Amino acid sequence: MPHVLLPLTRRPLRAALTLLLAGLASTSGAAEILTIEEREALDLSAYRVTDPDAGYFDVAARMETLASTDNAILLQELDTLSQGPSCQQMMAFEPITTQLRVPGYYPNPQEWELASEPLFQFEDNVSRLAGAFIASGDDYYADCLVRFLDHWAEQDALTDFFYDSKEPQAWFATESMIFAAAMAYANVRPFVEGLEEERQNVERWLNGLAHQHAGIPGGKGNSCCNNHFYRRALYASMVGVLTEDDELFRFGVSAIHAALHDMTERGAFPLEVSRGRRATHYQNYGLLYLITNMQVISRQGYDIFDLEIEGHTIHDAVDFLFTILDDPAALGDLAPREQYTGFLKDPQYFTWMEIYLKRFNAPRVENFVRQMRPLYNRSAGGYMTLYFMDPAAQTHVVLDEEKQETTAFKGLEQP
Repeated sequence: MPHVLLPLTRRPLRAALTLLLAGLASTSGAAEILTIEEREALDLSAYRVTDPDAGYFDVAARMETLASTDNAILLQELDTLSQGPSCQQMMAFEPITTQLRVPGYYPNPQEWELASEPLFQFEDNVSRLAGAFIASGDDYYADCLVRFLDHWAEQDALTDFFYDSKEPQAWFATESMIFAAAMAYANVRPFVEGLEEERQNVERWLNGLAHQHAGIPGGKGNSCCNNHFYRRALYASMVGVLTEDDELFRFGVSAIHAALHDMTERGAFPLEVSRGRRATHYQNYGLLYLITNMQVISRQGYDIFDLEIEGHTIHDAVDFLFTILDDPAALGDLAPREQYTGFLKDPQYFTWMEIYLKRFNAPRVENFVRQMRPLYNRSAGGYMTLYFMDPAAQTHVVLDEEKQETTAFKGLEQP
């Protein structure tokens, strides 16, 4: 049964979804976007939480694999993470209880980075504790993560964030903190003995925070329905699973249905490729959260990776990404050919590829990602190479930085 929630001011998800749909209906070019009536008619009742301890991968099985691996990349990750952090130092990190405000990234990148530093630290902390537990098998790190999150839950941290349609950055920042916490917690919860009161408190906090956050529909034509919707869906699915909340879980599933329906014939996400010189970056960014979310959903027993809507599957979006990586001219009139390519230097944006390769034979994806490994994303799953890579896929890190850059930028023009 879902855990009892302490009172939190929040807008019901059904009302939020209605407002979200209103935003879709008013979006320019909405002919390709799911209408309000079509979304309201969408029946997701078949989706429900079936295994609250399933997480986003089989932790016990992976730990068994890692215990006997001779793969150099994985051994290096294990060696680094096994020397985990001090729990005492982690507990000294103060919860964020005052109103959170974050400046916009593009107008003020330096101010944004300064304001975001403690938020990123939180995400790194929880991901590192989960990784240390998986690498070492030491309950110390699992118990520490529960106590760390309980400390934040006791003070209802992150529930006071400033939101305005013209100043949404605190809302944006909070969404990744929620799924960072939820995914890290999902990795350790089945192995924690005792700490029952602390676990209930953490789950109460995560569930309430997810409902509160998702109760904001976002700006029309952008954050209501684009990658930020996909990000909200990721925490909704993960928290929904952890707290056996079918409403949250279905909210997470709805993003997959929406993304596949809204996809262009060639596999582009319309609201992502509308970002001008960053169209390629945002096509990939959408995949980061959609495929990670699909992995969470699939662990509940649903063949979500096989889902086809209006003839579209998630594979179309992957194929389109690699088409425009190889030749930006393939964007046609969707975006300028002179695409921003800086994101290709940052492995965090490609952790979804480890999930994809675990399921599908995709040589282009494999050739790309082998230049980047090991892959880590501080919020969307953590140490994804450690958790997903087939030990036979790649045995050594590519150390030639010039080769890495040449391969990653093949077919692209530098801005």
